[in-house]
Amino acid sequence: MSSPAPVSPARKAALAFIFVTVLLDILAFGIIIPVLPQLIKQMVGGDTGAAATWYGVIGMVFSAVQFFCNPVQGALSDRYGRRPVILLSNLGLGLDFVLMALVQTLPWLIVARVISGMTSASFSTANAYIADVTPPERRAAAFGLLGAAFGIGFVLGPALGGLLGEADLRLPFWVAAGLCLANFCYGYFVLPESHAPEKRTPQLDWRRANPLGALRLLQRYPQVYGLALVIFLSNLAHFVLNHTFVLYADYRYHWGPWEVGLTLGLVGICNAVVQAGLVRKVVPRLGERRTIFTGLVFGAIGFAWQGSATTGLISLLAIPCLALWGMAGPATQSLVTRQVDPSEQGRLQGAIAGLASIAGIVGPGLHTQIFAWGVASDAVWHLPGAAFLFSAVLLLVALGVAWRVTRPAAAPLRPEAAEP
Repeated sequence: MSSPAPVSPARKAALAFIFVTVLLDILAFGIIIPVLPQLIKQMVGGDTGAAATWYGVIGMVFSAVQFFCNPVQGALSDRYGRRPVILLSNLGLGLDFVLMALVQTLPWLIVARVISGMTSASFSTANAYIADVTPPERRAAAFGLLGAAFGIGFVLGPALGGLLGEADLRLPFWVAAGLCLANFCYGYFVLPESHAPEKRTPQLDWRRANPLGALRLLQRYPQVYGLALVIFLSNLAHFVLNHTFVLYADYRYHWGPWEVGLTLGLVGICNAVVQAGLVRKVVPRLGERRTIFTGLVFGAIGFAWQGSATTGLISLLAIPCLALWGMAGPATQSLVTRQVDPSEQGRLQGAIAGLASIAGIVGPGLHTQIFAWGVASDAVWHLPGAAFLFSAVLLLVALGVAWRVTRPAAAPLRPEAAEP
């Protein structure tokens, strides 16, 4: 077997920019995590219950807007190129953080979060950019770098946001705006276009630049459709960490913010190590298919372990398994991009991001309700870890789907190859 072709300096520079772009965007979002609930509480007159309700509503609105806007950005990047979409997204996001730093009322804050949902959809375009500039055999490692950027951003962002918020509740929004605007300036002078004109779609078809049209694109590629379901189930399982772990750790282990913060930070660090370092070594050895299976098995074990752990110390031992689950995502993305024509990579990533947004709409309420059922005083079974066990089941279902759609006999022809 011949060794993969070396990566050109131009491609290395482009990958470095996309890594920095995603890292700065995630940092910007992570910075406001500790202070956004407090800002909402301030706007509703200090009512904690009302603040919690509105925080949940705003989160659902944000995900719903992303669901509609991700396919649009993907279609725009297929037609006009990745560079203008990424740059305009960075610029719009930076200006929106300025708006959030200035608003004084809840309706205007909701408007600002809607704009954030529209402009932050650039993550799908970043994935399409990776598919453009990276040969198939290196894509899993490249997507792993993006996963590492997510992990690093979510570790550093909330810590920095909490520190800045102690000085001024609105300071994190100004810093987030500065990061995004700096990202725009950096990209304006550094980022090359990755999508060649001859590979772009000849015209923008608005019938396809919508969530339903994007999902119809997935149906044209049966294997991609199945793998997109795997990504959806994985995202749905992941929301148990975002929205239930704090409640679960407080109820079962009596952990406060300090212990929870350290634990989630450790999860982020381990995940970054796996995706930045381990993925590029494992995928060439196991192949994408086996790497997906391995990652999903480790994830299911990690969630089952977490949901069954009776002490905080025992629960920490689940972190390596949850980190190794991170191998599945880059391998799945890499396998998906092999199946779709370069002219449709943007719409593909928009459709996948749209499914992740649906998980963002459904997941928080679903997991918190399962947790509430498990700890209710009149529950038939007292099961504090029910939400984590449910996530383990979701990953086992995803494993079954992945096994079925990636069988050699099930690998479909591309639509154009299947035509007579």
